[in-house]
Amino acid sequence: MRYITLLIPFTFALLFACATDSSGKTEETVENNFTISGKIANAGNSSLYVEALSQDGTIEVAKTTVSGDGTFVLNGNIPGLGIYQLRLGEAPDVVIPMTLAPNDKLTVNTSFQEFMLKPNVGGTEWAPVMNKYMTFYAVLLRGQQELNAMQGKATEEEMNAKYLDLRAPLDKFAIQQMQRDPDNPYNIILSTSAAPITGFDGWDPKQLDVLKLVAEAYKKRYKDSPIASTMENQALQIESAFNEYNRSKTEGGNSSASAPEIALKNPAGKVLRLSALKGKVVLIDFWASWCGPCRRENPNVVKLYKKYKSKGFEIFSVSLDEDASAWKQAIAQDGLSWPNHVSDLLGWQTPLIQSYRFDGIPHTVLLDRKGQILATGLRGSALEQKLIEALAK
Repeated sequence: MRYITLLIPFTFALLFACATDSSGKTEETVENNFTISGKIANAGNSSLYVEALSQDGTIEVAKTTVSGDGTFVLNGNIPGLGIYQLRLGEAPDVVIPMTLAPNDKLTVNTSFQEFMLKPNVGGTEWAPVMNKYMTFYAVLLRGQQELNAMQGKATEEEMNAKYLDLRAPLDKFAIQQMQRDPDNPYNIILSTSAAPITGFDGWDPKQLDVLKLVAEAYKKRYKDSPIASTMENQALQIESAFNEYNRSKTEGGNSSASAPEIALKNPAGKVLRLSALKGKVVLIDFWASWCGPCRRENPNVVKLYKKYKSKGFEIFSVSLDEDASAWKQAIAQDGLSWPNHVSDLLGWQTPLIQSYRFDGIPHTVLLDRKGQILATGLRGSALEQKLIEALAK
């Protein structure tokens, strides 16, 4: 399995105003609406960045240079609550995960050596939660380094079990914190502890209740923020995948089961739902811009769409990309003219792998007009023959 080094669950499509640094220079005149200040000992003359994590990758929001004595002031403008990170220096992974909101005045008091592990932040509602989280994370990071050294010396099952044991204290803290304070901004980051990161075997479904609790609290407190709809959508996807997991166990993998719901954003940021296509014969096509076999298969999929779209056939393309630009470019280059393109930009970390039970792409799932699964993994003439049969009904 792939082990993570930063526990940030999602990325969000946000619109960002231009950034400013401590010198006050801007590309446009905008009003600063957040401040981060403090001291990072032994980090004199290092660059310090605030970055946003979005569907288009990492976006620089603000930048400054730490003074010789370690002090700094960093100002900038953000459009609303979201996941951000404070990055020290030029290494991409020396970061602190934050959930900045407008009007936040965050303080940091740490050192270069303990920047990620003991940031000692203050000044915001979520700062105490973050400090506790990073304490647990420090323990996990040390254990994970030992676990990585075991690769090749233990089975995958043993590695998974040890990893979950390492995570247990952090996950327990995160879940209890979300239950205690469901609308806390830092729950965006804590919510990964309630997700089934290694599959549904052994996963406690009560954690879905925690995700729903947070999603409902966010709908009330942050009703105008894209974060609220993203949290709700994440809970929906996990619930759908879990229901399908239980159904497959009961039905023994019956291929006529209903397709799990998919509700993800298209390249323009609009949420599209698979269930909205009921009444048509639908091909779910799992692919990615970086997947050579997928790109070679795309001309055949395009031909199939042009031939049968007038007869009630539709394609719902789900990308396993992580790079939004590469995804959009591949859609254009390959002439994938149908309107239903979605992705969570989580790559192989998407929960859809669990709900649709596949381990390679391209992967196809053909649905009848009621949204029932007719066949999986079909390509070429076999796919076309099954499609003709479905359209005739």
